[in-house]
Amino acid sequence: MTHLPESPTRLVELPVDADLVLPGTDRALSSLLPALAGALGHERPDAAADGLGLPRADRVCLVLVDGLGHVNLSERAGHAPFLRGLVRDSAPLTSTFPSTTATAIGSLGVGAGPGTTAMLGYTVRDPATGRLGNLVSWTDLPPAREWQPEPTVFERLVSAGVGVTSVGPARFAGSGLTEAALRGATYRVAESLADRVDATLDALRRPGLTYLYWGDVDKAGHHHGWGSWQWGDALAELDAELGRLARSLPRGTLLVVTADHGMVDVDRSARWDVATDPVLGADVALVAGEPRASHLHLRPGADAHAVAERWRGTLGDAAVVVTREAAVDAGWFGSVGDRARRVLGDVVVAMTGRATVVDSATQTPASLDLVGVHGSLTRHEMLVPFLVVQKGS
Repeated sequence: MTHLPESPTRLVELPVDADLVLPGTDRALSSLLPALAGALGHERPDAAADGLGLPRADRVCLVLVDGLGHVNLSERAGHAPFLRGLVRDSAPLTSTFPSTTATAIGSLGVGAGPGTTAMLGYTVRDPATGRLGNLVSWTDLPPAREWQPEPTVFERLVSAGVGVTSVGPARFAGSGLTEAALRGATYRVAESLADRVDATLDALRRPGLTYLYWGDVDKAGHHHGWGSWQWGDALAELDAELGRLARSLPRGTLLVVTADHGMVDVDRSARWDVATDPVLGADVALVAGEPRASHLHLRPGADAHAVAERWRGTLGDAAVVVTREAAVDAGWFGSVGDRARRVLGDVVVAMTGRATVVDSATQTPASLDLVGVHGSLTRHEMLVPFLVVQKGS
């Protein structure tokens, strides 16, 4: 067993065969945009960003493929002849905990961990109202700039006179997640992947940074699983267009392909429902997060250590269950400020293997029916690609 501090006198045991990856500062996804800013010569990267070893360039293109984990890509690289040649000799980056889109993109865009951004899951408890808010759809939450006031890397680059373009679908222009994590860029609407590649190539005619987002790989994984033929087809489509992008780049362009998280396919026989399990539901007022990574907000007067112990007894090696203090002390969220501390659950749960904990009282039937999921600490979820191409000058 590997141990994490639970209190001065207690330890939490991590299953040694769970193959978990804890977040850290070394090769973290949060270091990537600061490193790219440094490659453009407009920010001085810190040691973590500088450690990525990116070369200088006048033009930088960052492609983020939602849900394309490093392990997922490596294991299904037969569908991706272009990416296969890059991933074979590459070393991945580490996503955030939870390893989920809003959290990871928040850390990517700000260049800091979720303990700074307070973007701590798919859903979060708003401490001002006690209600459950959604960081992807940005519902039942304060305005994005209030929730996440830290300047983004895009804002810092634009203030330094660098052109920054973000290419994505119309529905993301001015959305809460965009405003929280990626504000500052000039937003160009393009719907199909081919149109986004074309828009990206047009933006790269000028020096600066261009960001391209693609979400269909994640969508296929959620609905069909990352082991499905549908996921393979989505990967093949992506691979063909990224190959075209790389071949068409202007000279002197640095291209980096990454992701926000990877994915595991659920095991329906290893699923617990807080709403119907009296042991798990005891003293729990609200469950935030998602089925692979939960924040448990407890009723007034409840003992977090006692709740954590009950959850460990029920879930066994299917989960790592720690108090908020233990997770903070272990660095799961990076440096944690006052805003984020109020958002964190009293107890934090990270699932292992392919197990899930759901809450049918608050989660939709569609979300409970997902095949591919993410959010926890396994290699499949935490490791994301770091694929680099530089077009010669």
